[in-house]
Amino acid sequence: MLQQDIRVRFAPSPTGPFHIGGARSALFNWLLAKKYNGKFIMRIEDTDLERSTKESEENIKDALQWLGITWDEGTDVGGEYGPYRQTERLDIYRTYTKQLLNEGRAYHCYCSEAELDEERQLQSDKGETPHYGGKCLHLTQEEKENFIAQGRKPTVRFHVQENKQIIFKDMVRDTVSFDSNGVGDFVIVKSDGIPVYNYAVVIDDALMKITHVIRGEEHLSNTPRQIVLYEALGFTPPTFGHISLILGADRTKMSKRHGATSVEKYRNLGYLPEAIVNFLALLGWSPGGEKEFFSLEELIEEFSMERVAKNPAVFDVDKLNFISAQYIKKATPEVITELALPHLRQAGYIGEELSAKDREWLTQVVALLQEYISYAAEIVNHIDLFFTEKVEFENEEAAEVLRDEDVPAVIKSFCEKLQGLDVVDAPSVKAILKSITKELKLGGKKVFMPLRVVVTGKMHGPDLDKIIALIGRDKILNRITSTLAKI
Repeated sequence: MLQQDIRVRFAPSPTGPFHIGGARSALFNWLLAKKYNGKFIMRIEDTDLERSTKESEENIKDALQWLGITWDEGTDVGGEYGPYRQTERLDIYRTYTKQLLNEGRAYHCYCSEAELDEERQLQSDKGETPHYGGKCLHLTQEEKENFIAQGRKPTVRFHVQENKQIIFKDMVRDTVSFDSNGVGDFVIVKSDGIPVYNYAVVIDDALMKITHVIRGEEHLSNTPRQIVLYEALGFTPPTFGHISLILGADRTKMSKRHGATSVEKYRNLGYLPEAIVNFLALLGWSPGGEKEFFSLEELIEEFSMERVAKNPAVFDVDKLNFISAQYIKKATPEVITELALPHLRQAGYIGEELSAKDREWLTQVVALLQEYISYAAEIVNHIDLFFTEKVEFENEEAAEVLRDEDVPAVIKSFCEKLQGLDVVDAPSVKAILKSITKELKLGGKKVFMPLRVVVTGKMHGPDLDKIIALIGRDKILNRITSTLAKI
């Protein structure tokens, strides 16, 4: 059982669109906090000054809020452990840097990038793990002054003790061990005075009293550096949990060639946030039973780090679409219509402005097509039958349906009855279809199939009576005439 005063954080770098992997890390942290009535902190790690943008920060926050992930402390809601943006905490980092320098746990390094590259290459050539050899650890004052006179701006390196095992217990991977000799003295402050990730994150997590850090497996190699910093600064390390990588269907690291990688793109395609959350939760976490559809409340109740897998999670778009389709079916037509509008406009089916009448008609069309789509953008693949003037047969088999000997009588009866209707709606159309089967003494398929093909060009699809009612009497009759002319 975990402690009750859990404090977790999600600390993205605002350097681009919010990646789906980041969303999963945020979700797992949020679920753990909610399960134990803890706190979820949103912190912005923007020390990459060249690449960090306000636009990316807003993109991340908007995506999290869209997914239903809210935070208890952060840049825009405040909290007692702020500021929550790293560039606003530089004075805090400087204080601890001075402490480490004064205690001899850190030192200034004047090595140039060219010198460091050469050292790494020599180590690689010898089959050694590249690491800093400590060249500047014991510089004399005179040597330091020489470097300063040359205009070299030093970095600050942390001195790692040799021949030490760095051991920690991971929530996912159990006991993990690193040899300090393979870590080497590493930079904690760049030459421009900006702290590096591994340094700032330790100070931030410690001062913000973070108890658990759930993050991607790619951060596992950062953990030994962070642990030695915790110890040197007198802080207690949090409990770490490194969740698996997300791979594409070909089991290589997920990238754009596997499809959309940002939350924003899935949102723009018209996926529902509940579906994305449900899918993300199942990427590397397994519920206790066979159930695979969960609300946020159910995920909070069921979630546990004990059931998070070590093995890589595969981002299966087909599985996502299967889950998403179930949520699409349950949503109101009004919601799906709103999500579909930009895609219908882009495809040229509708204009920028819709009258109330057209909006009501379109919503009825969407309601009819909901069960055939996995996300709103897919509506454009199915809606053509409501807008086209000319019917195209989907295949030769469909065209062959209209060559049956009973078809002329079916079509003639249908056209006469349709013209005689006072109101063309689904119930009245359904009634005349049934009456044709009785009058002509034909099975339902002999009536419904040719009428479906002559109206839509397809042999399967939504309820025929609803299709006919939504397309309208005049357009239906015109279609029948033009389609039969092709036979």
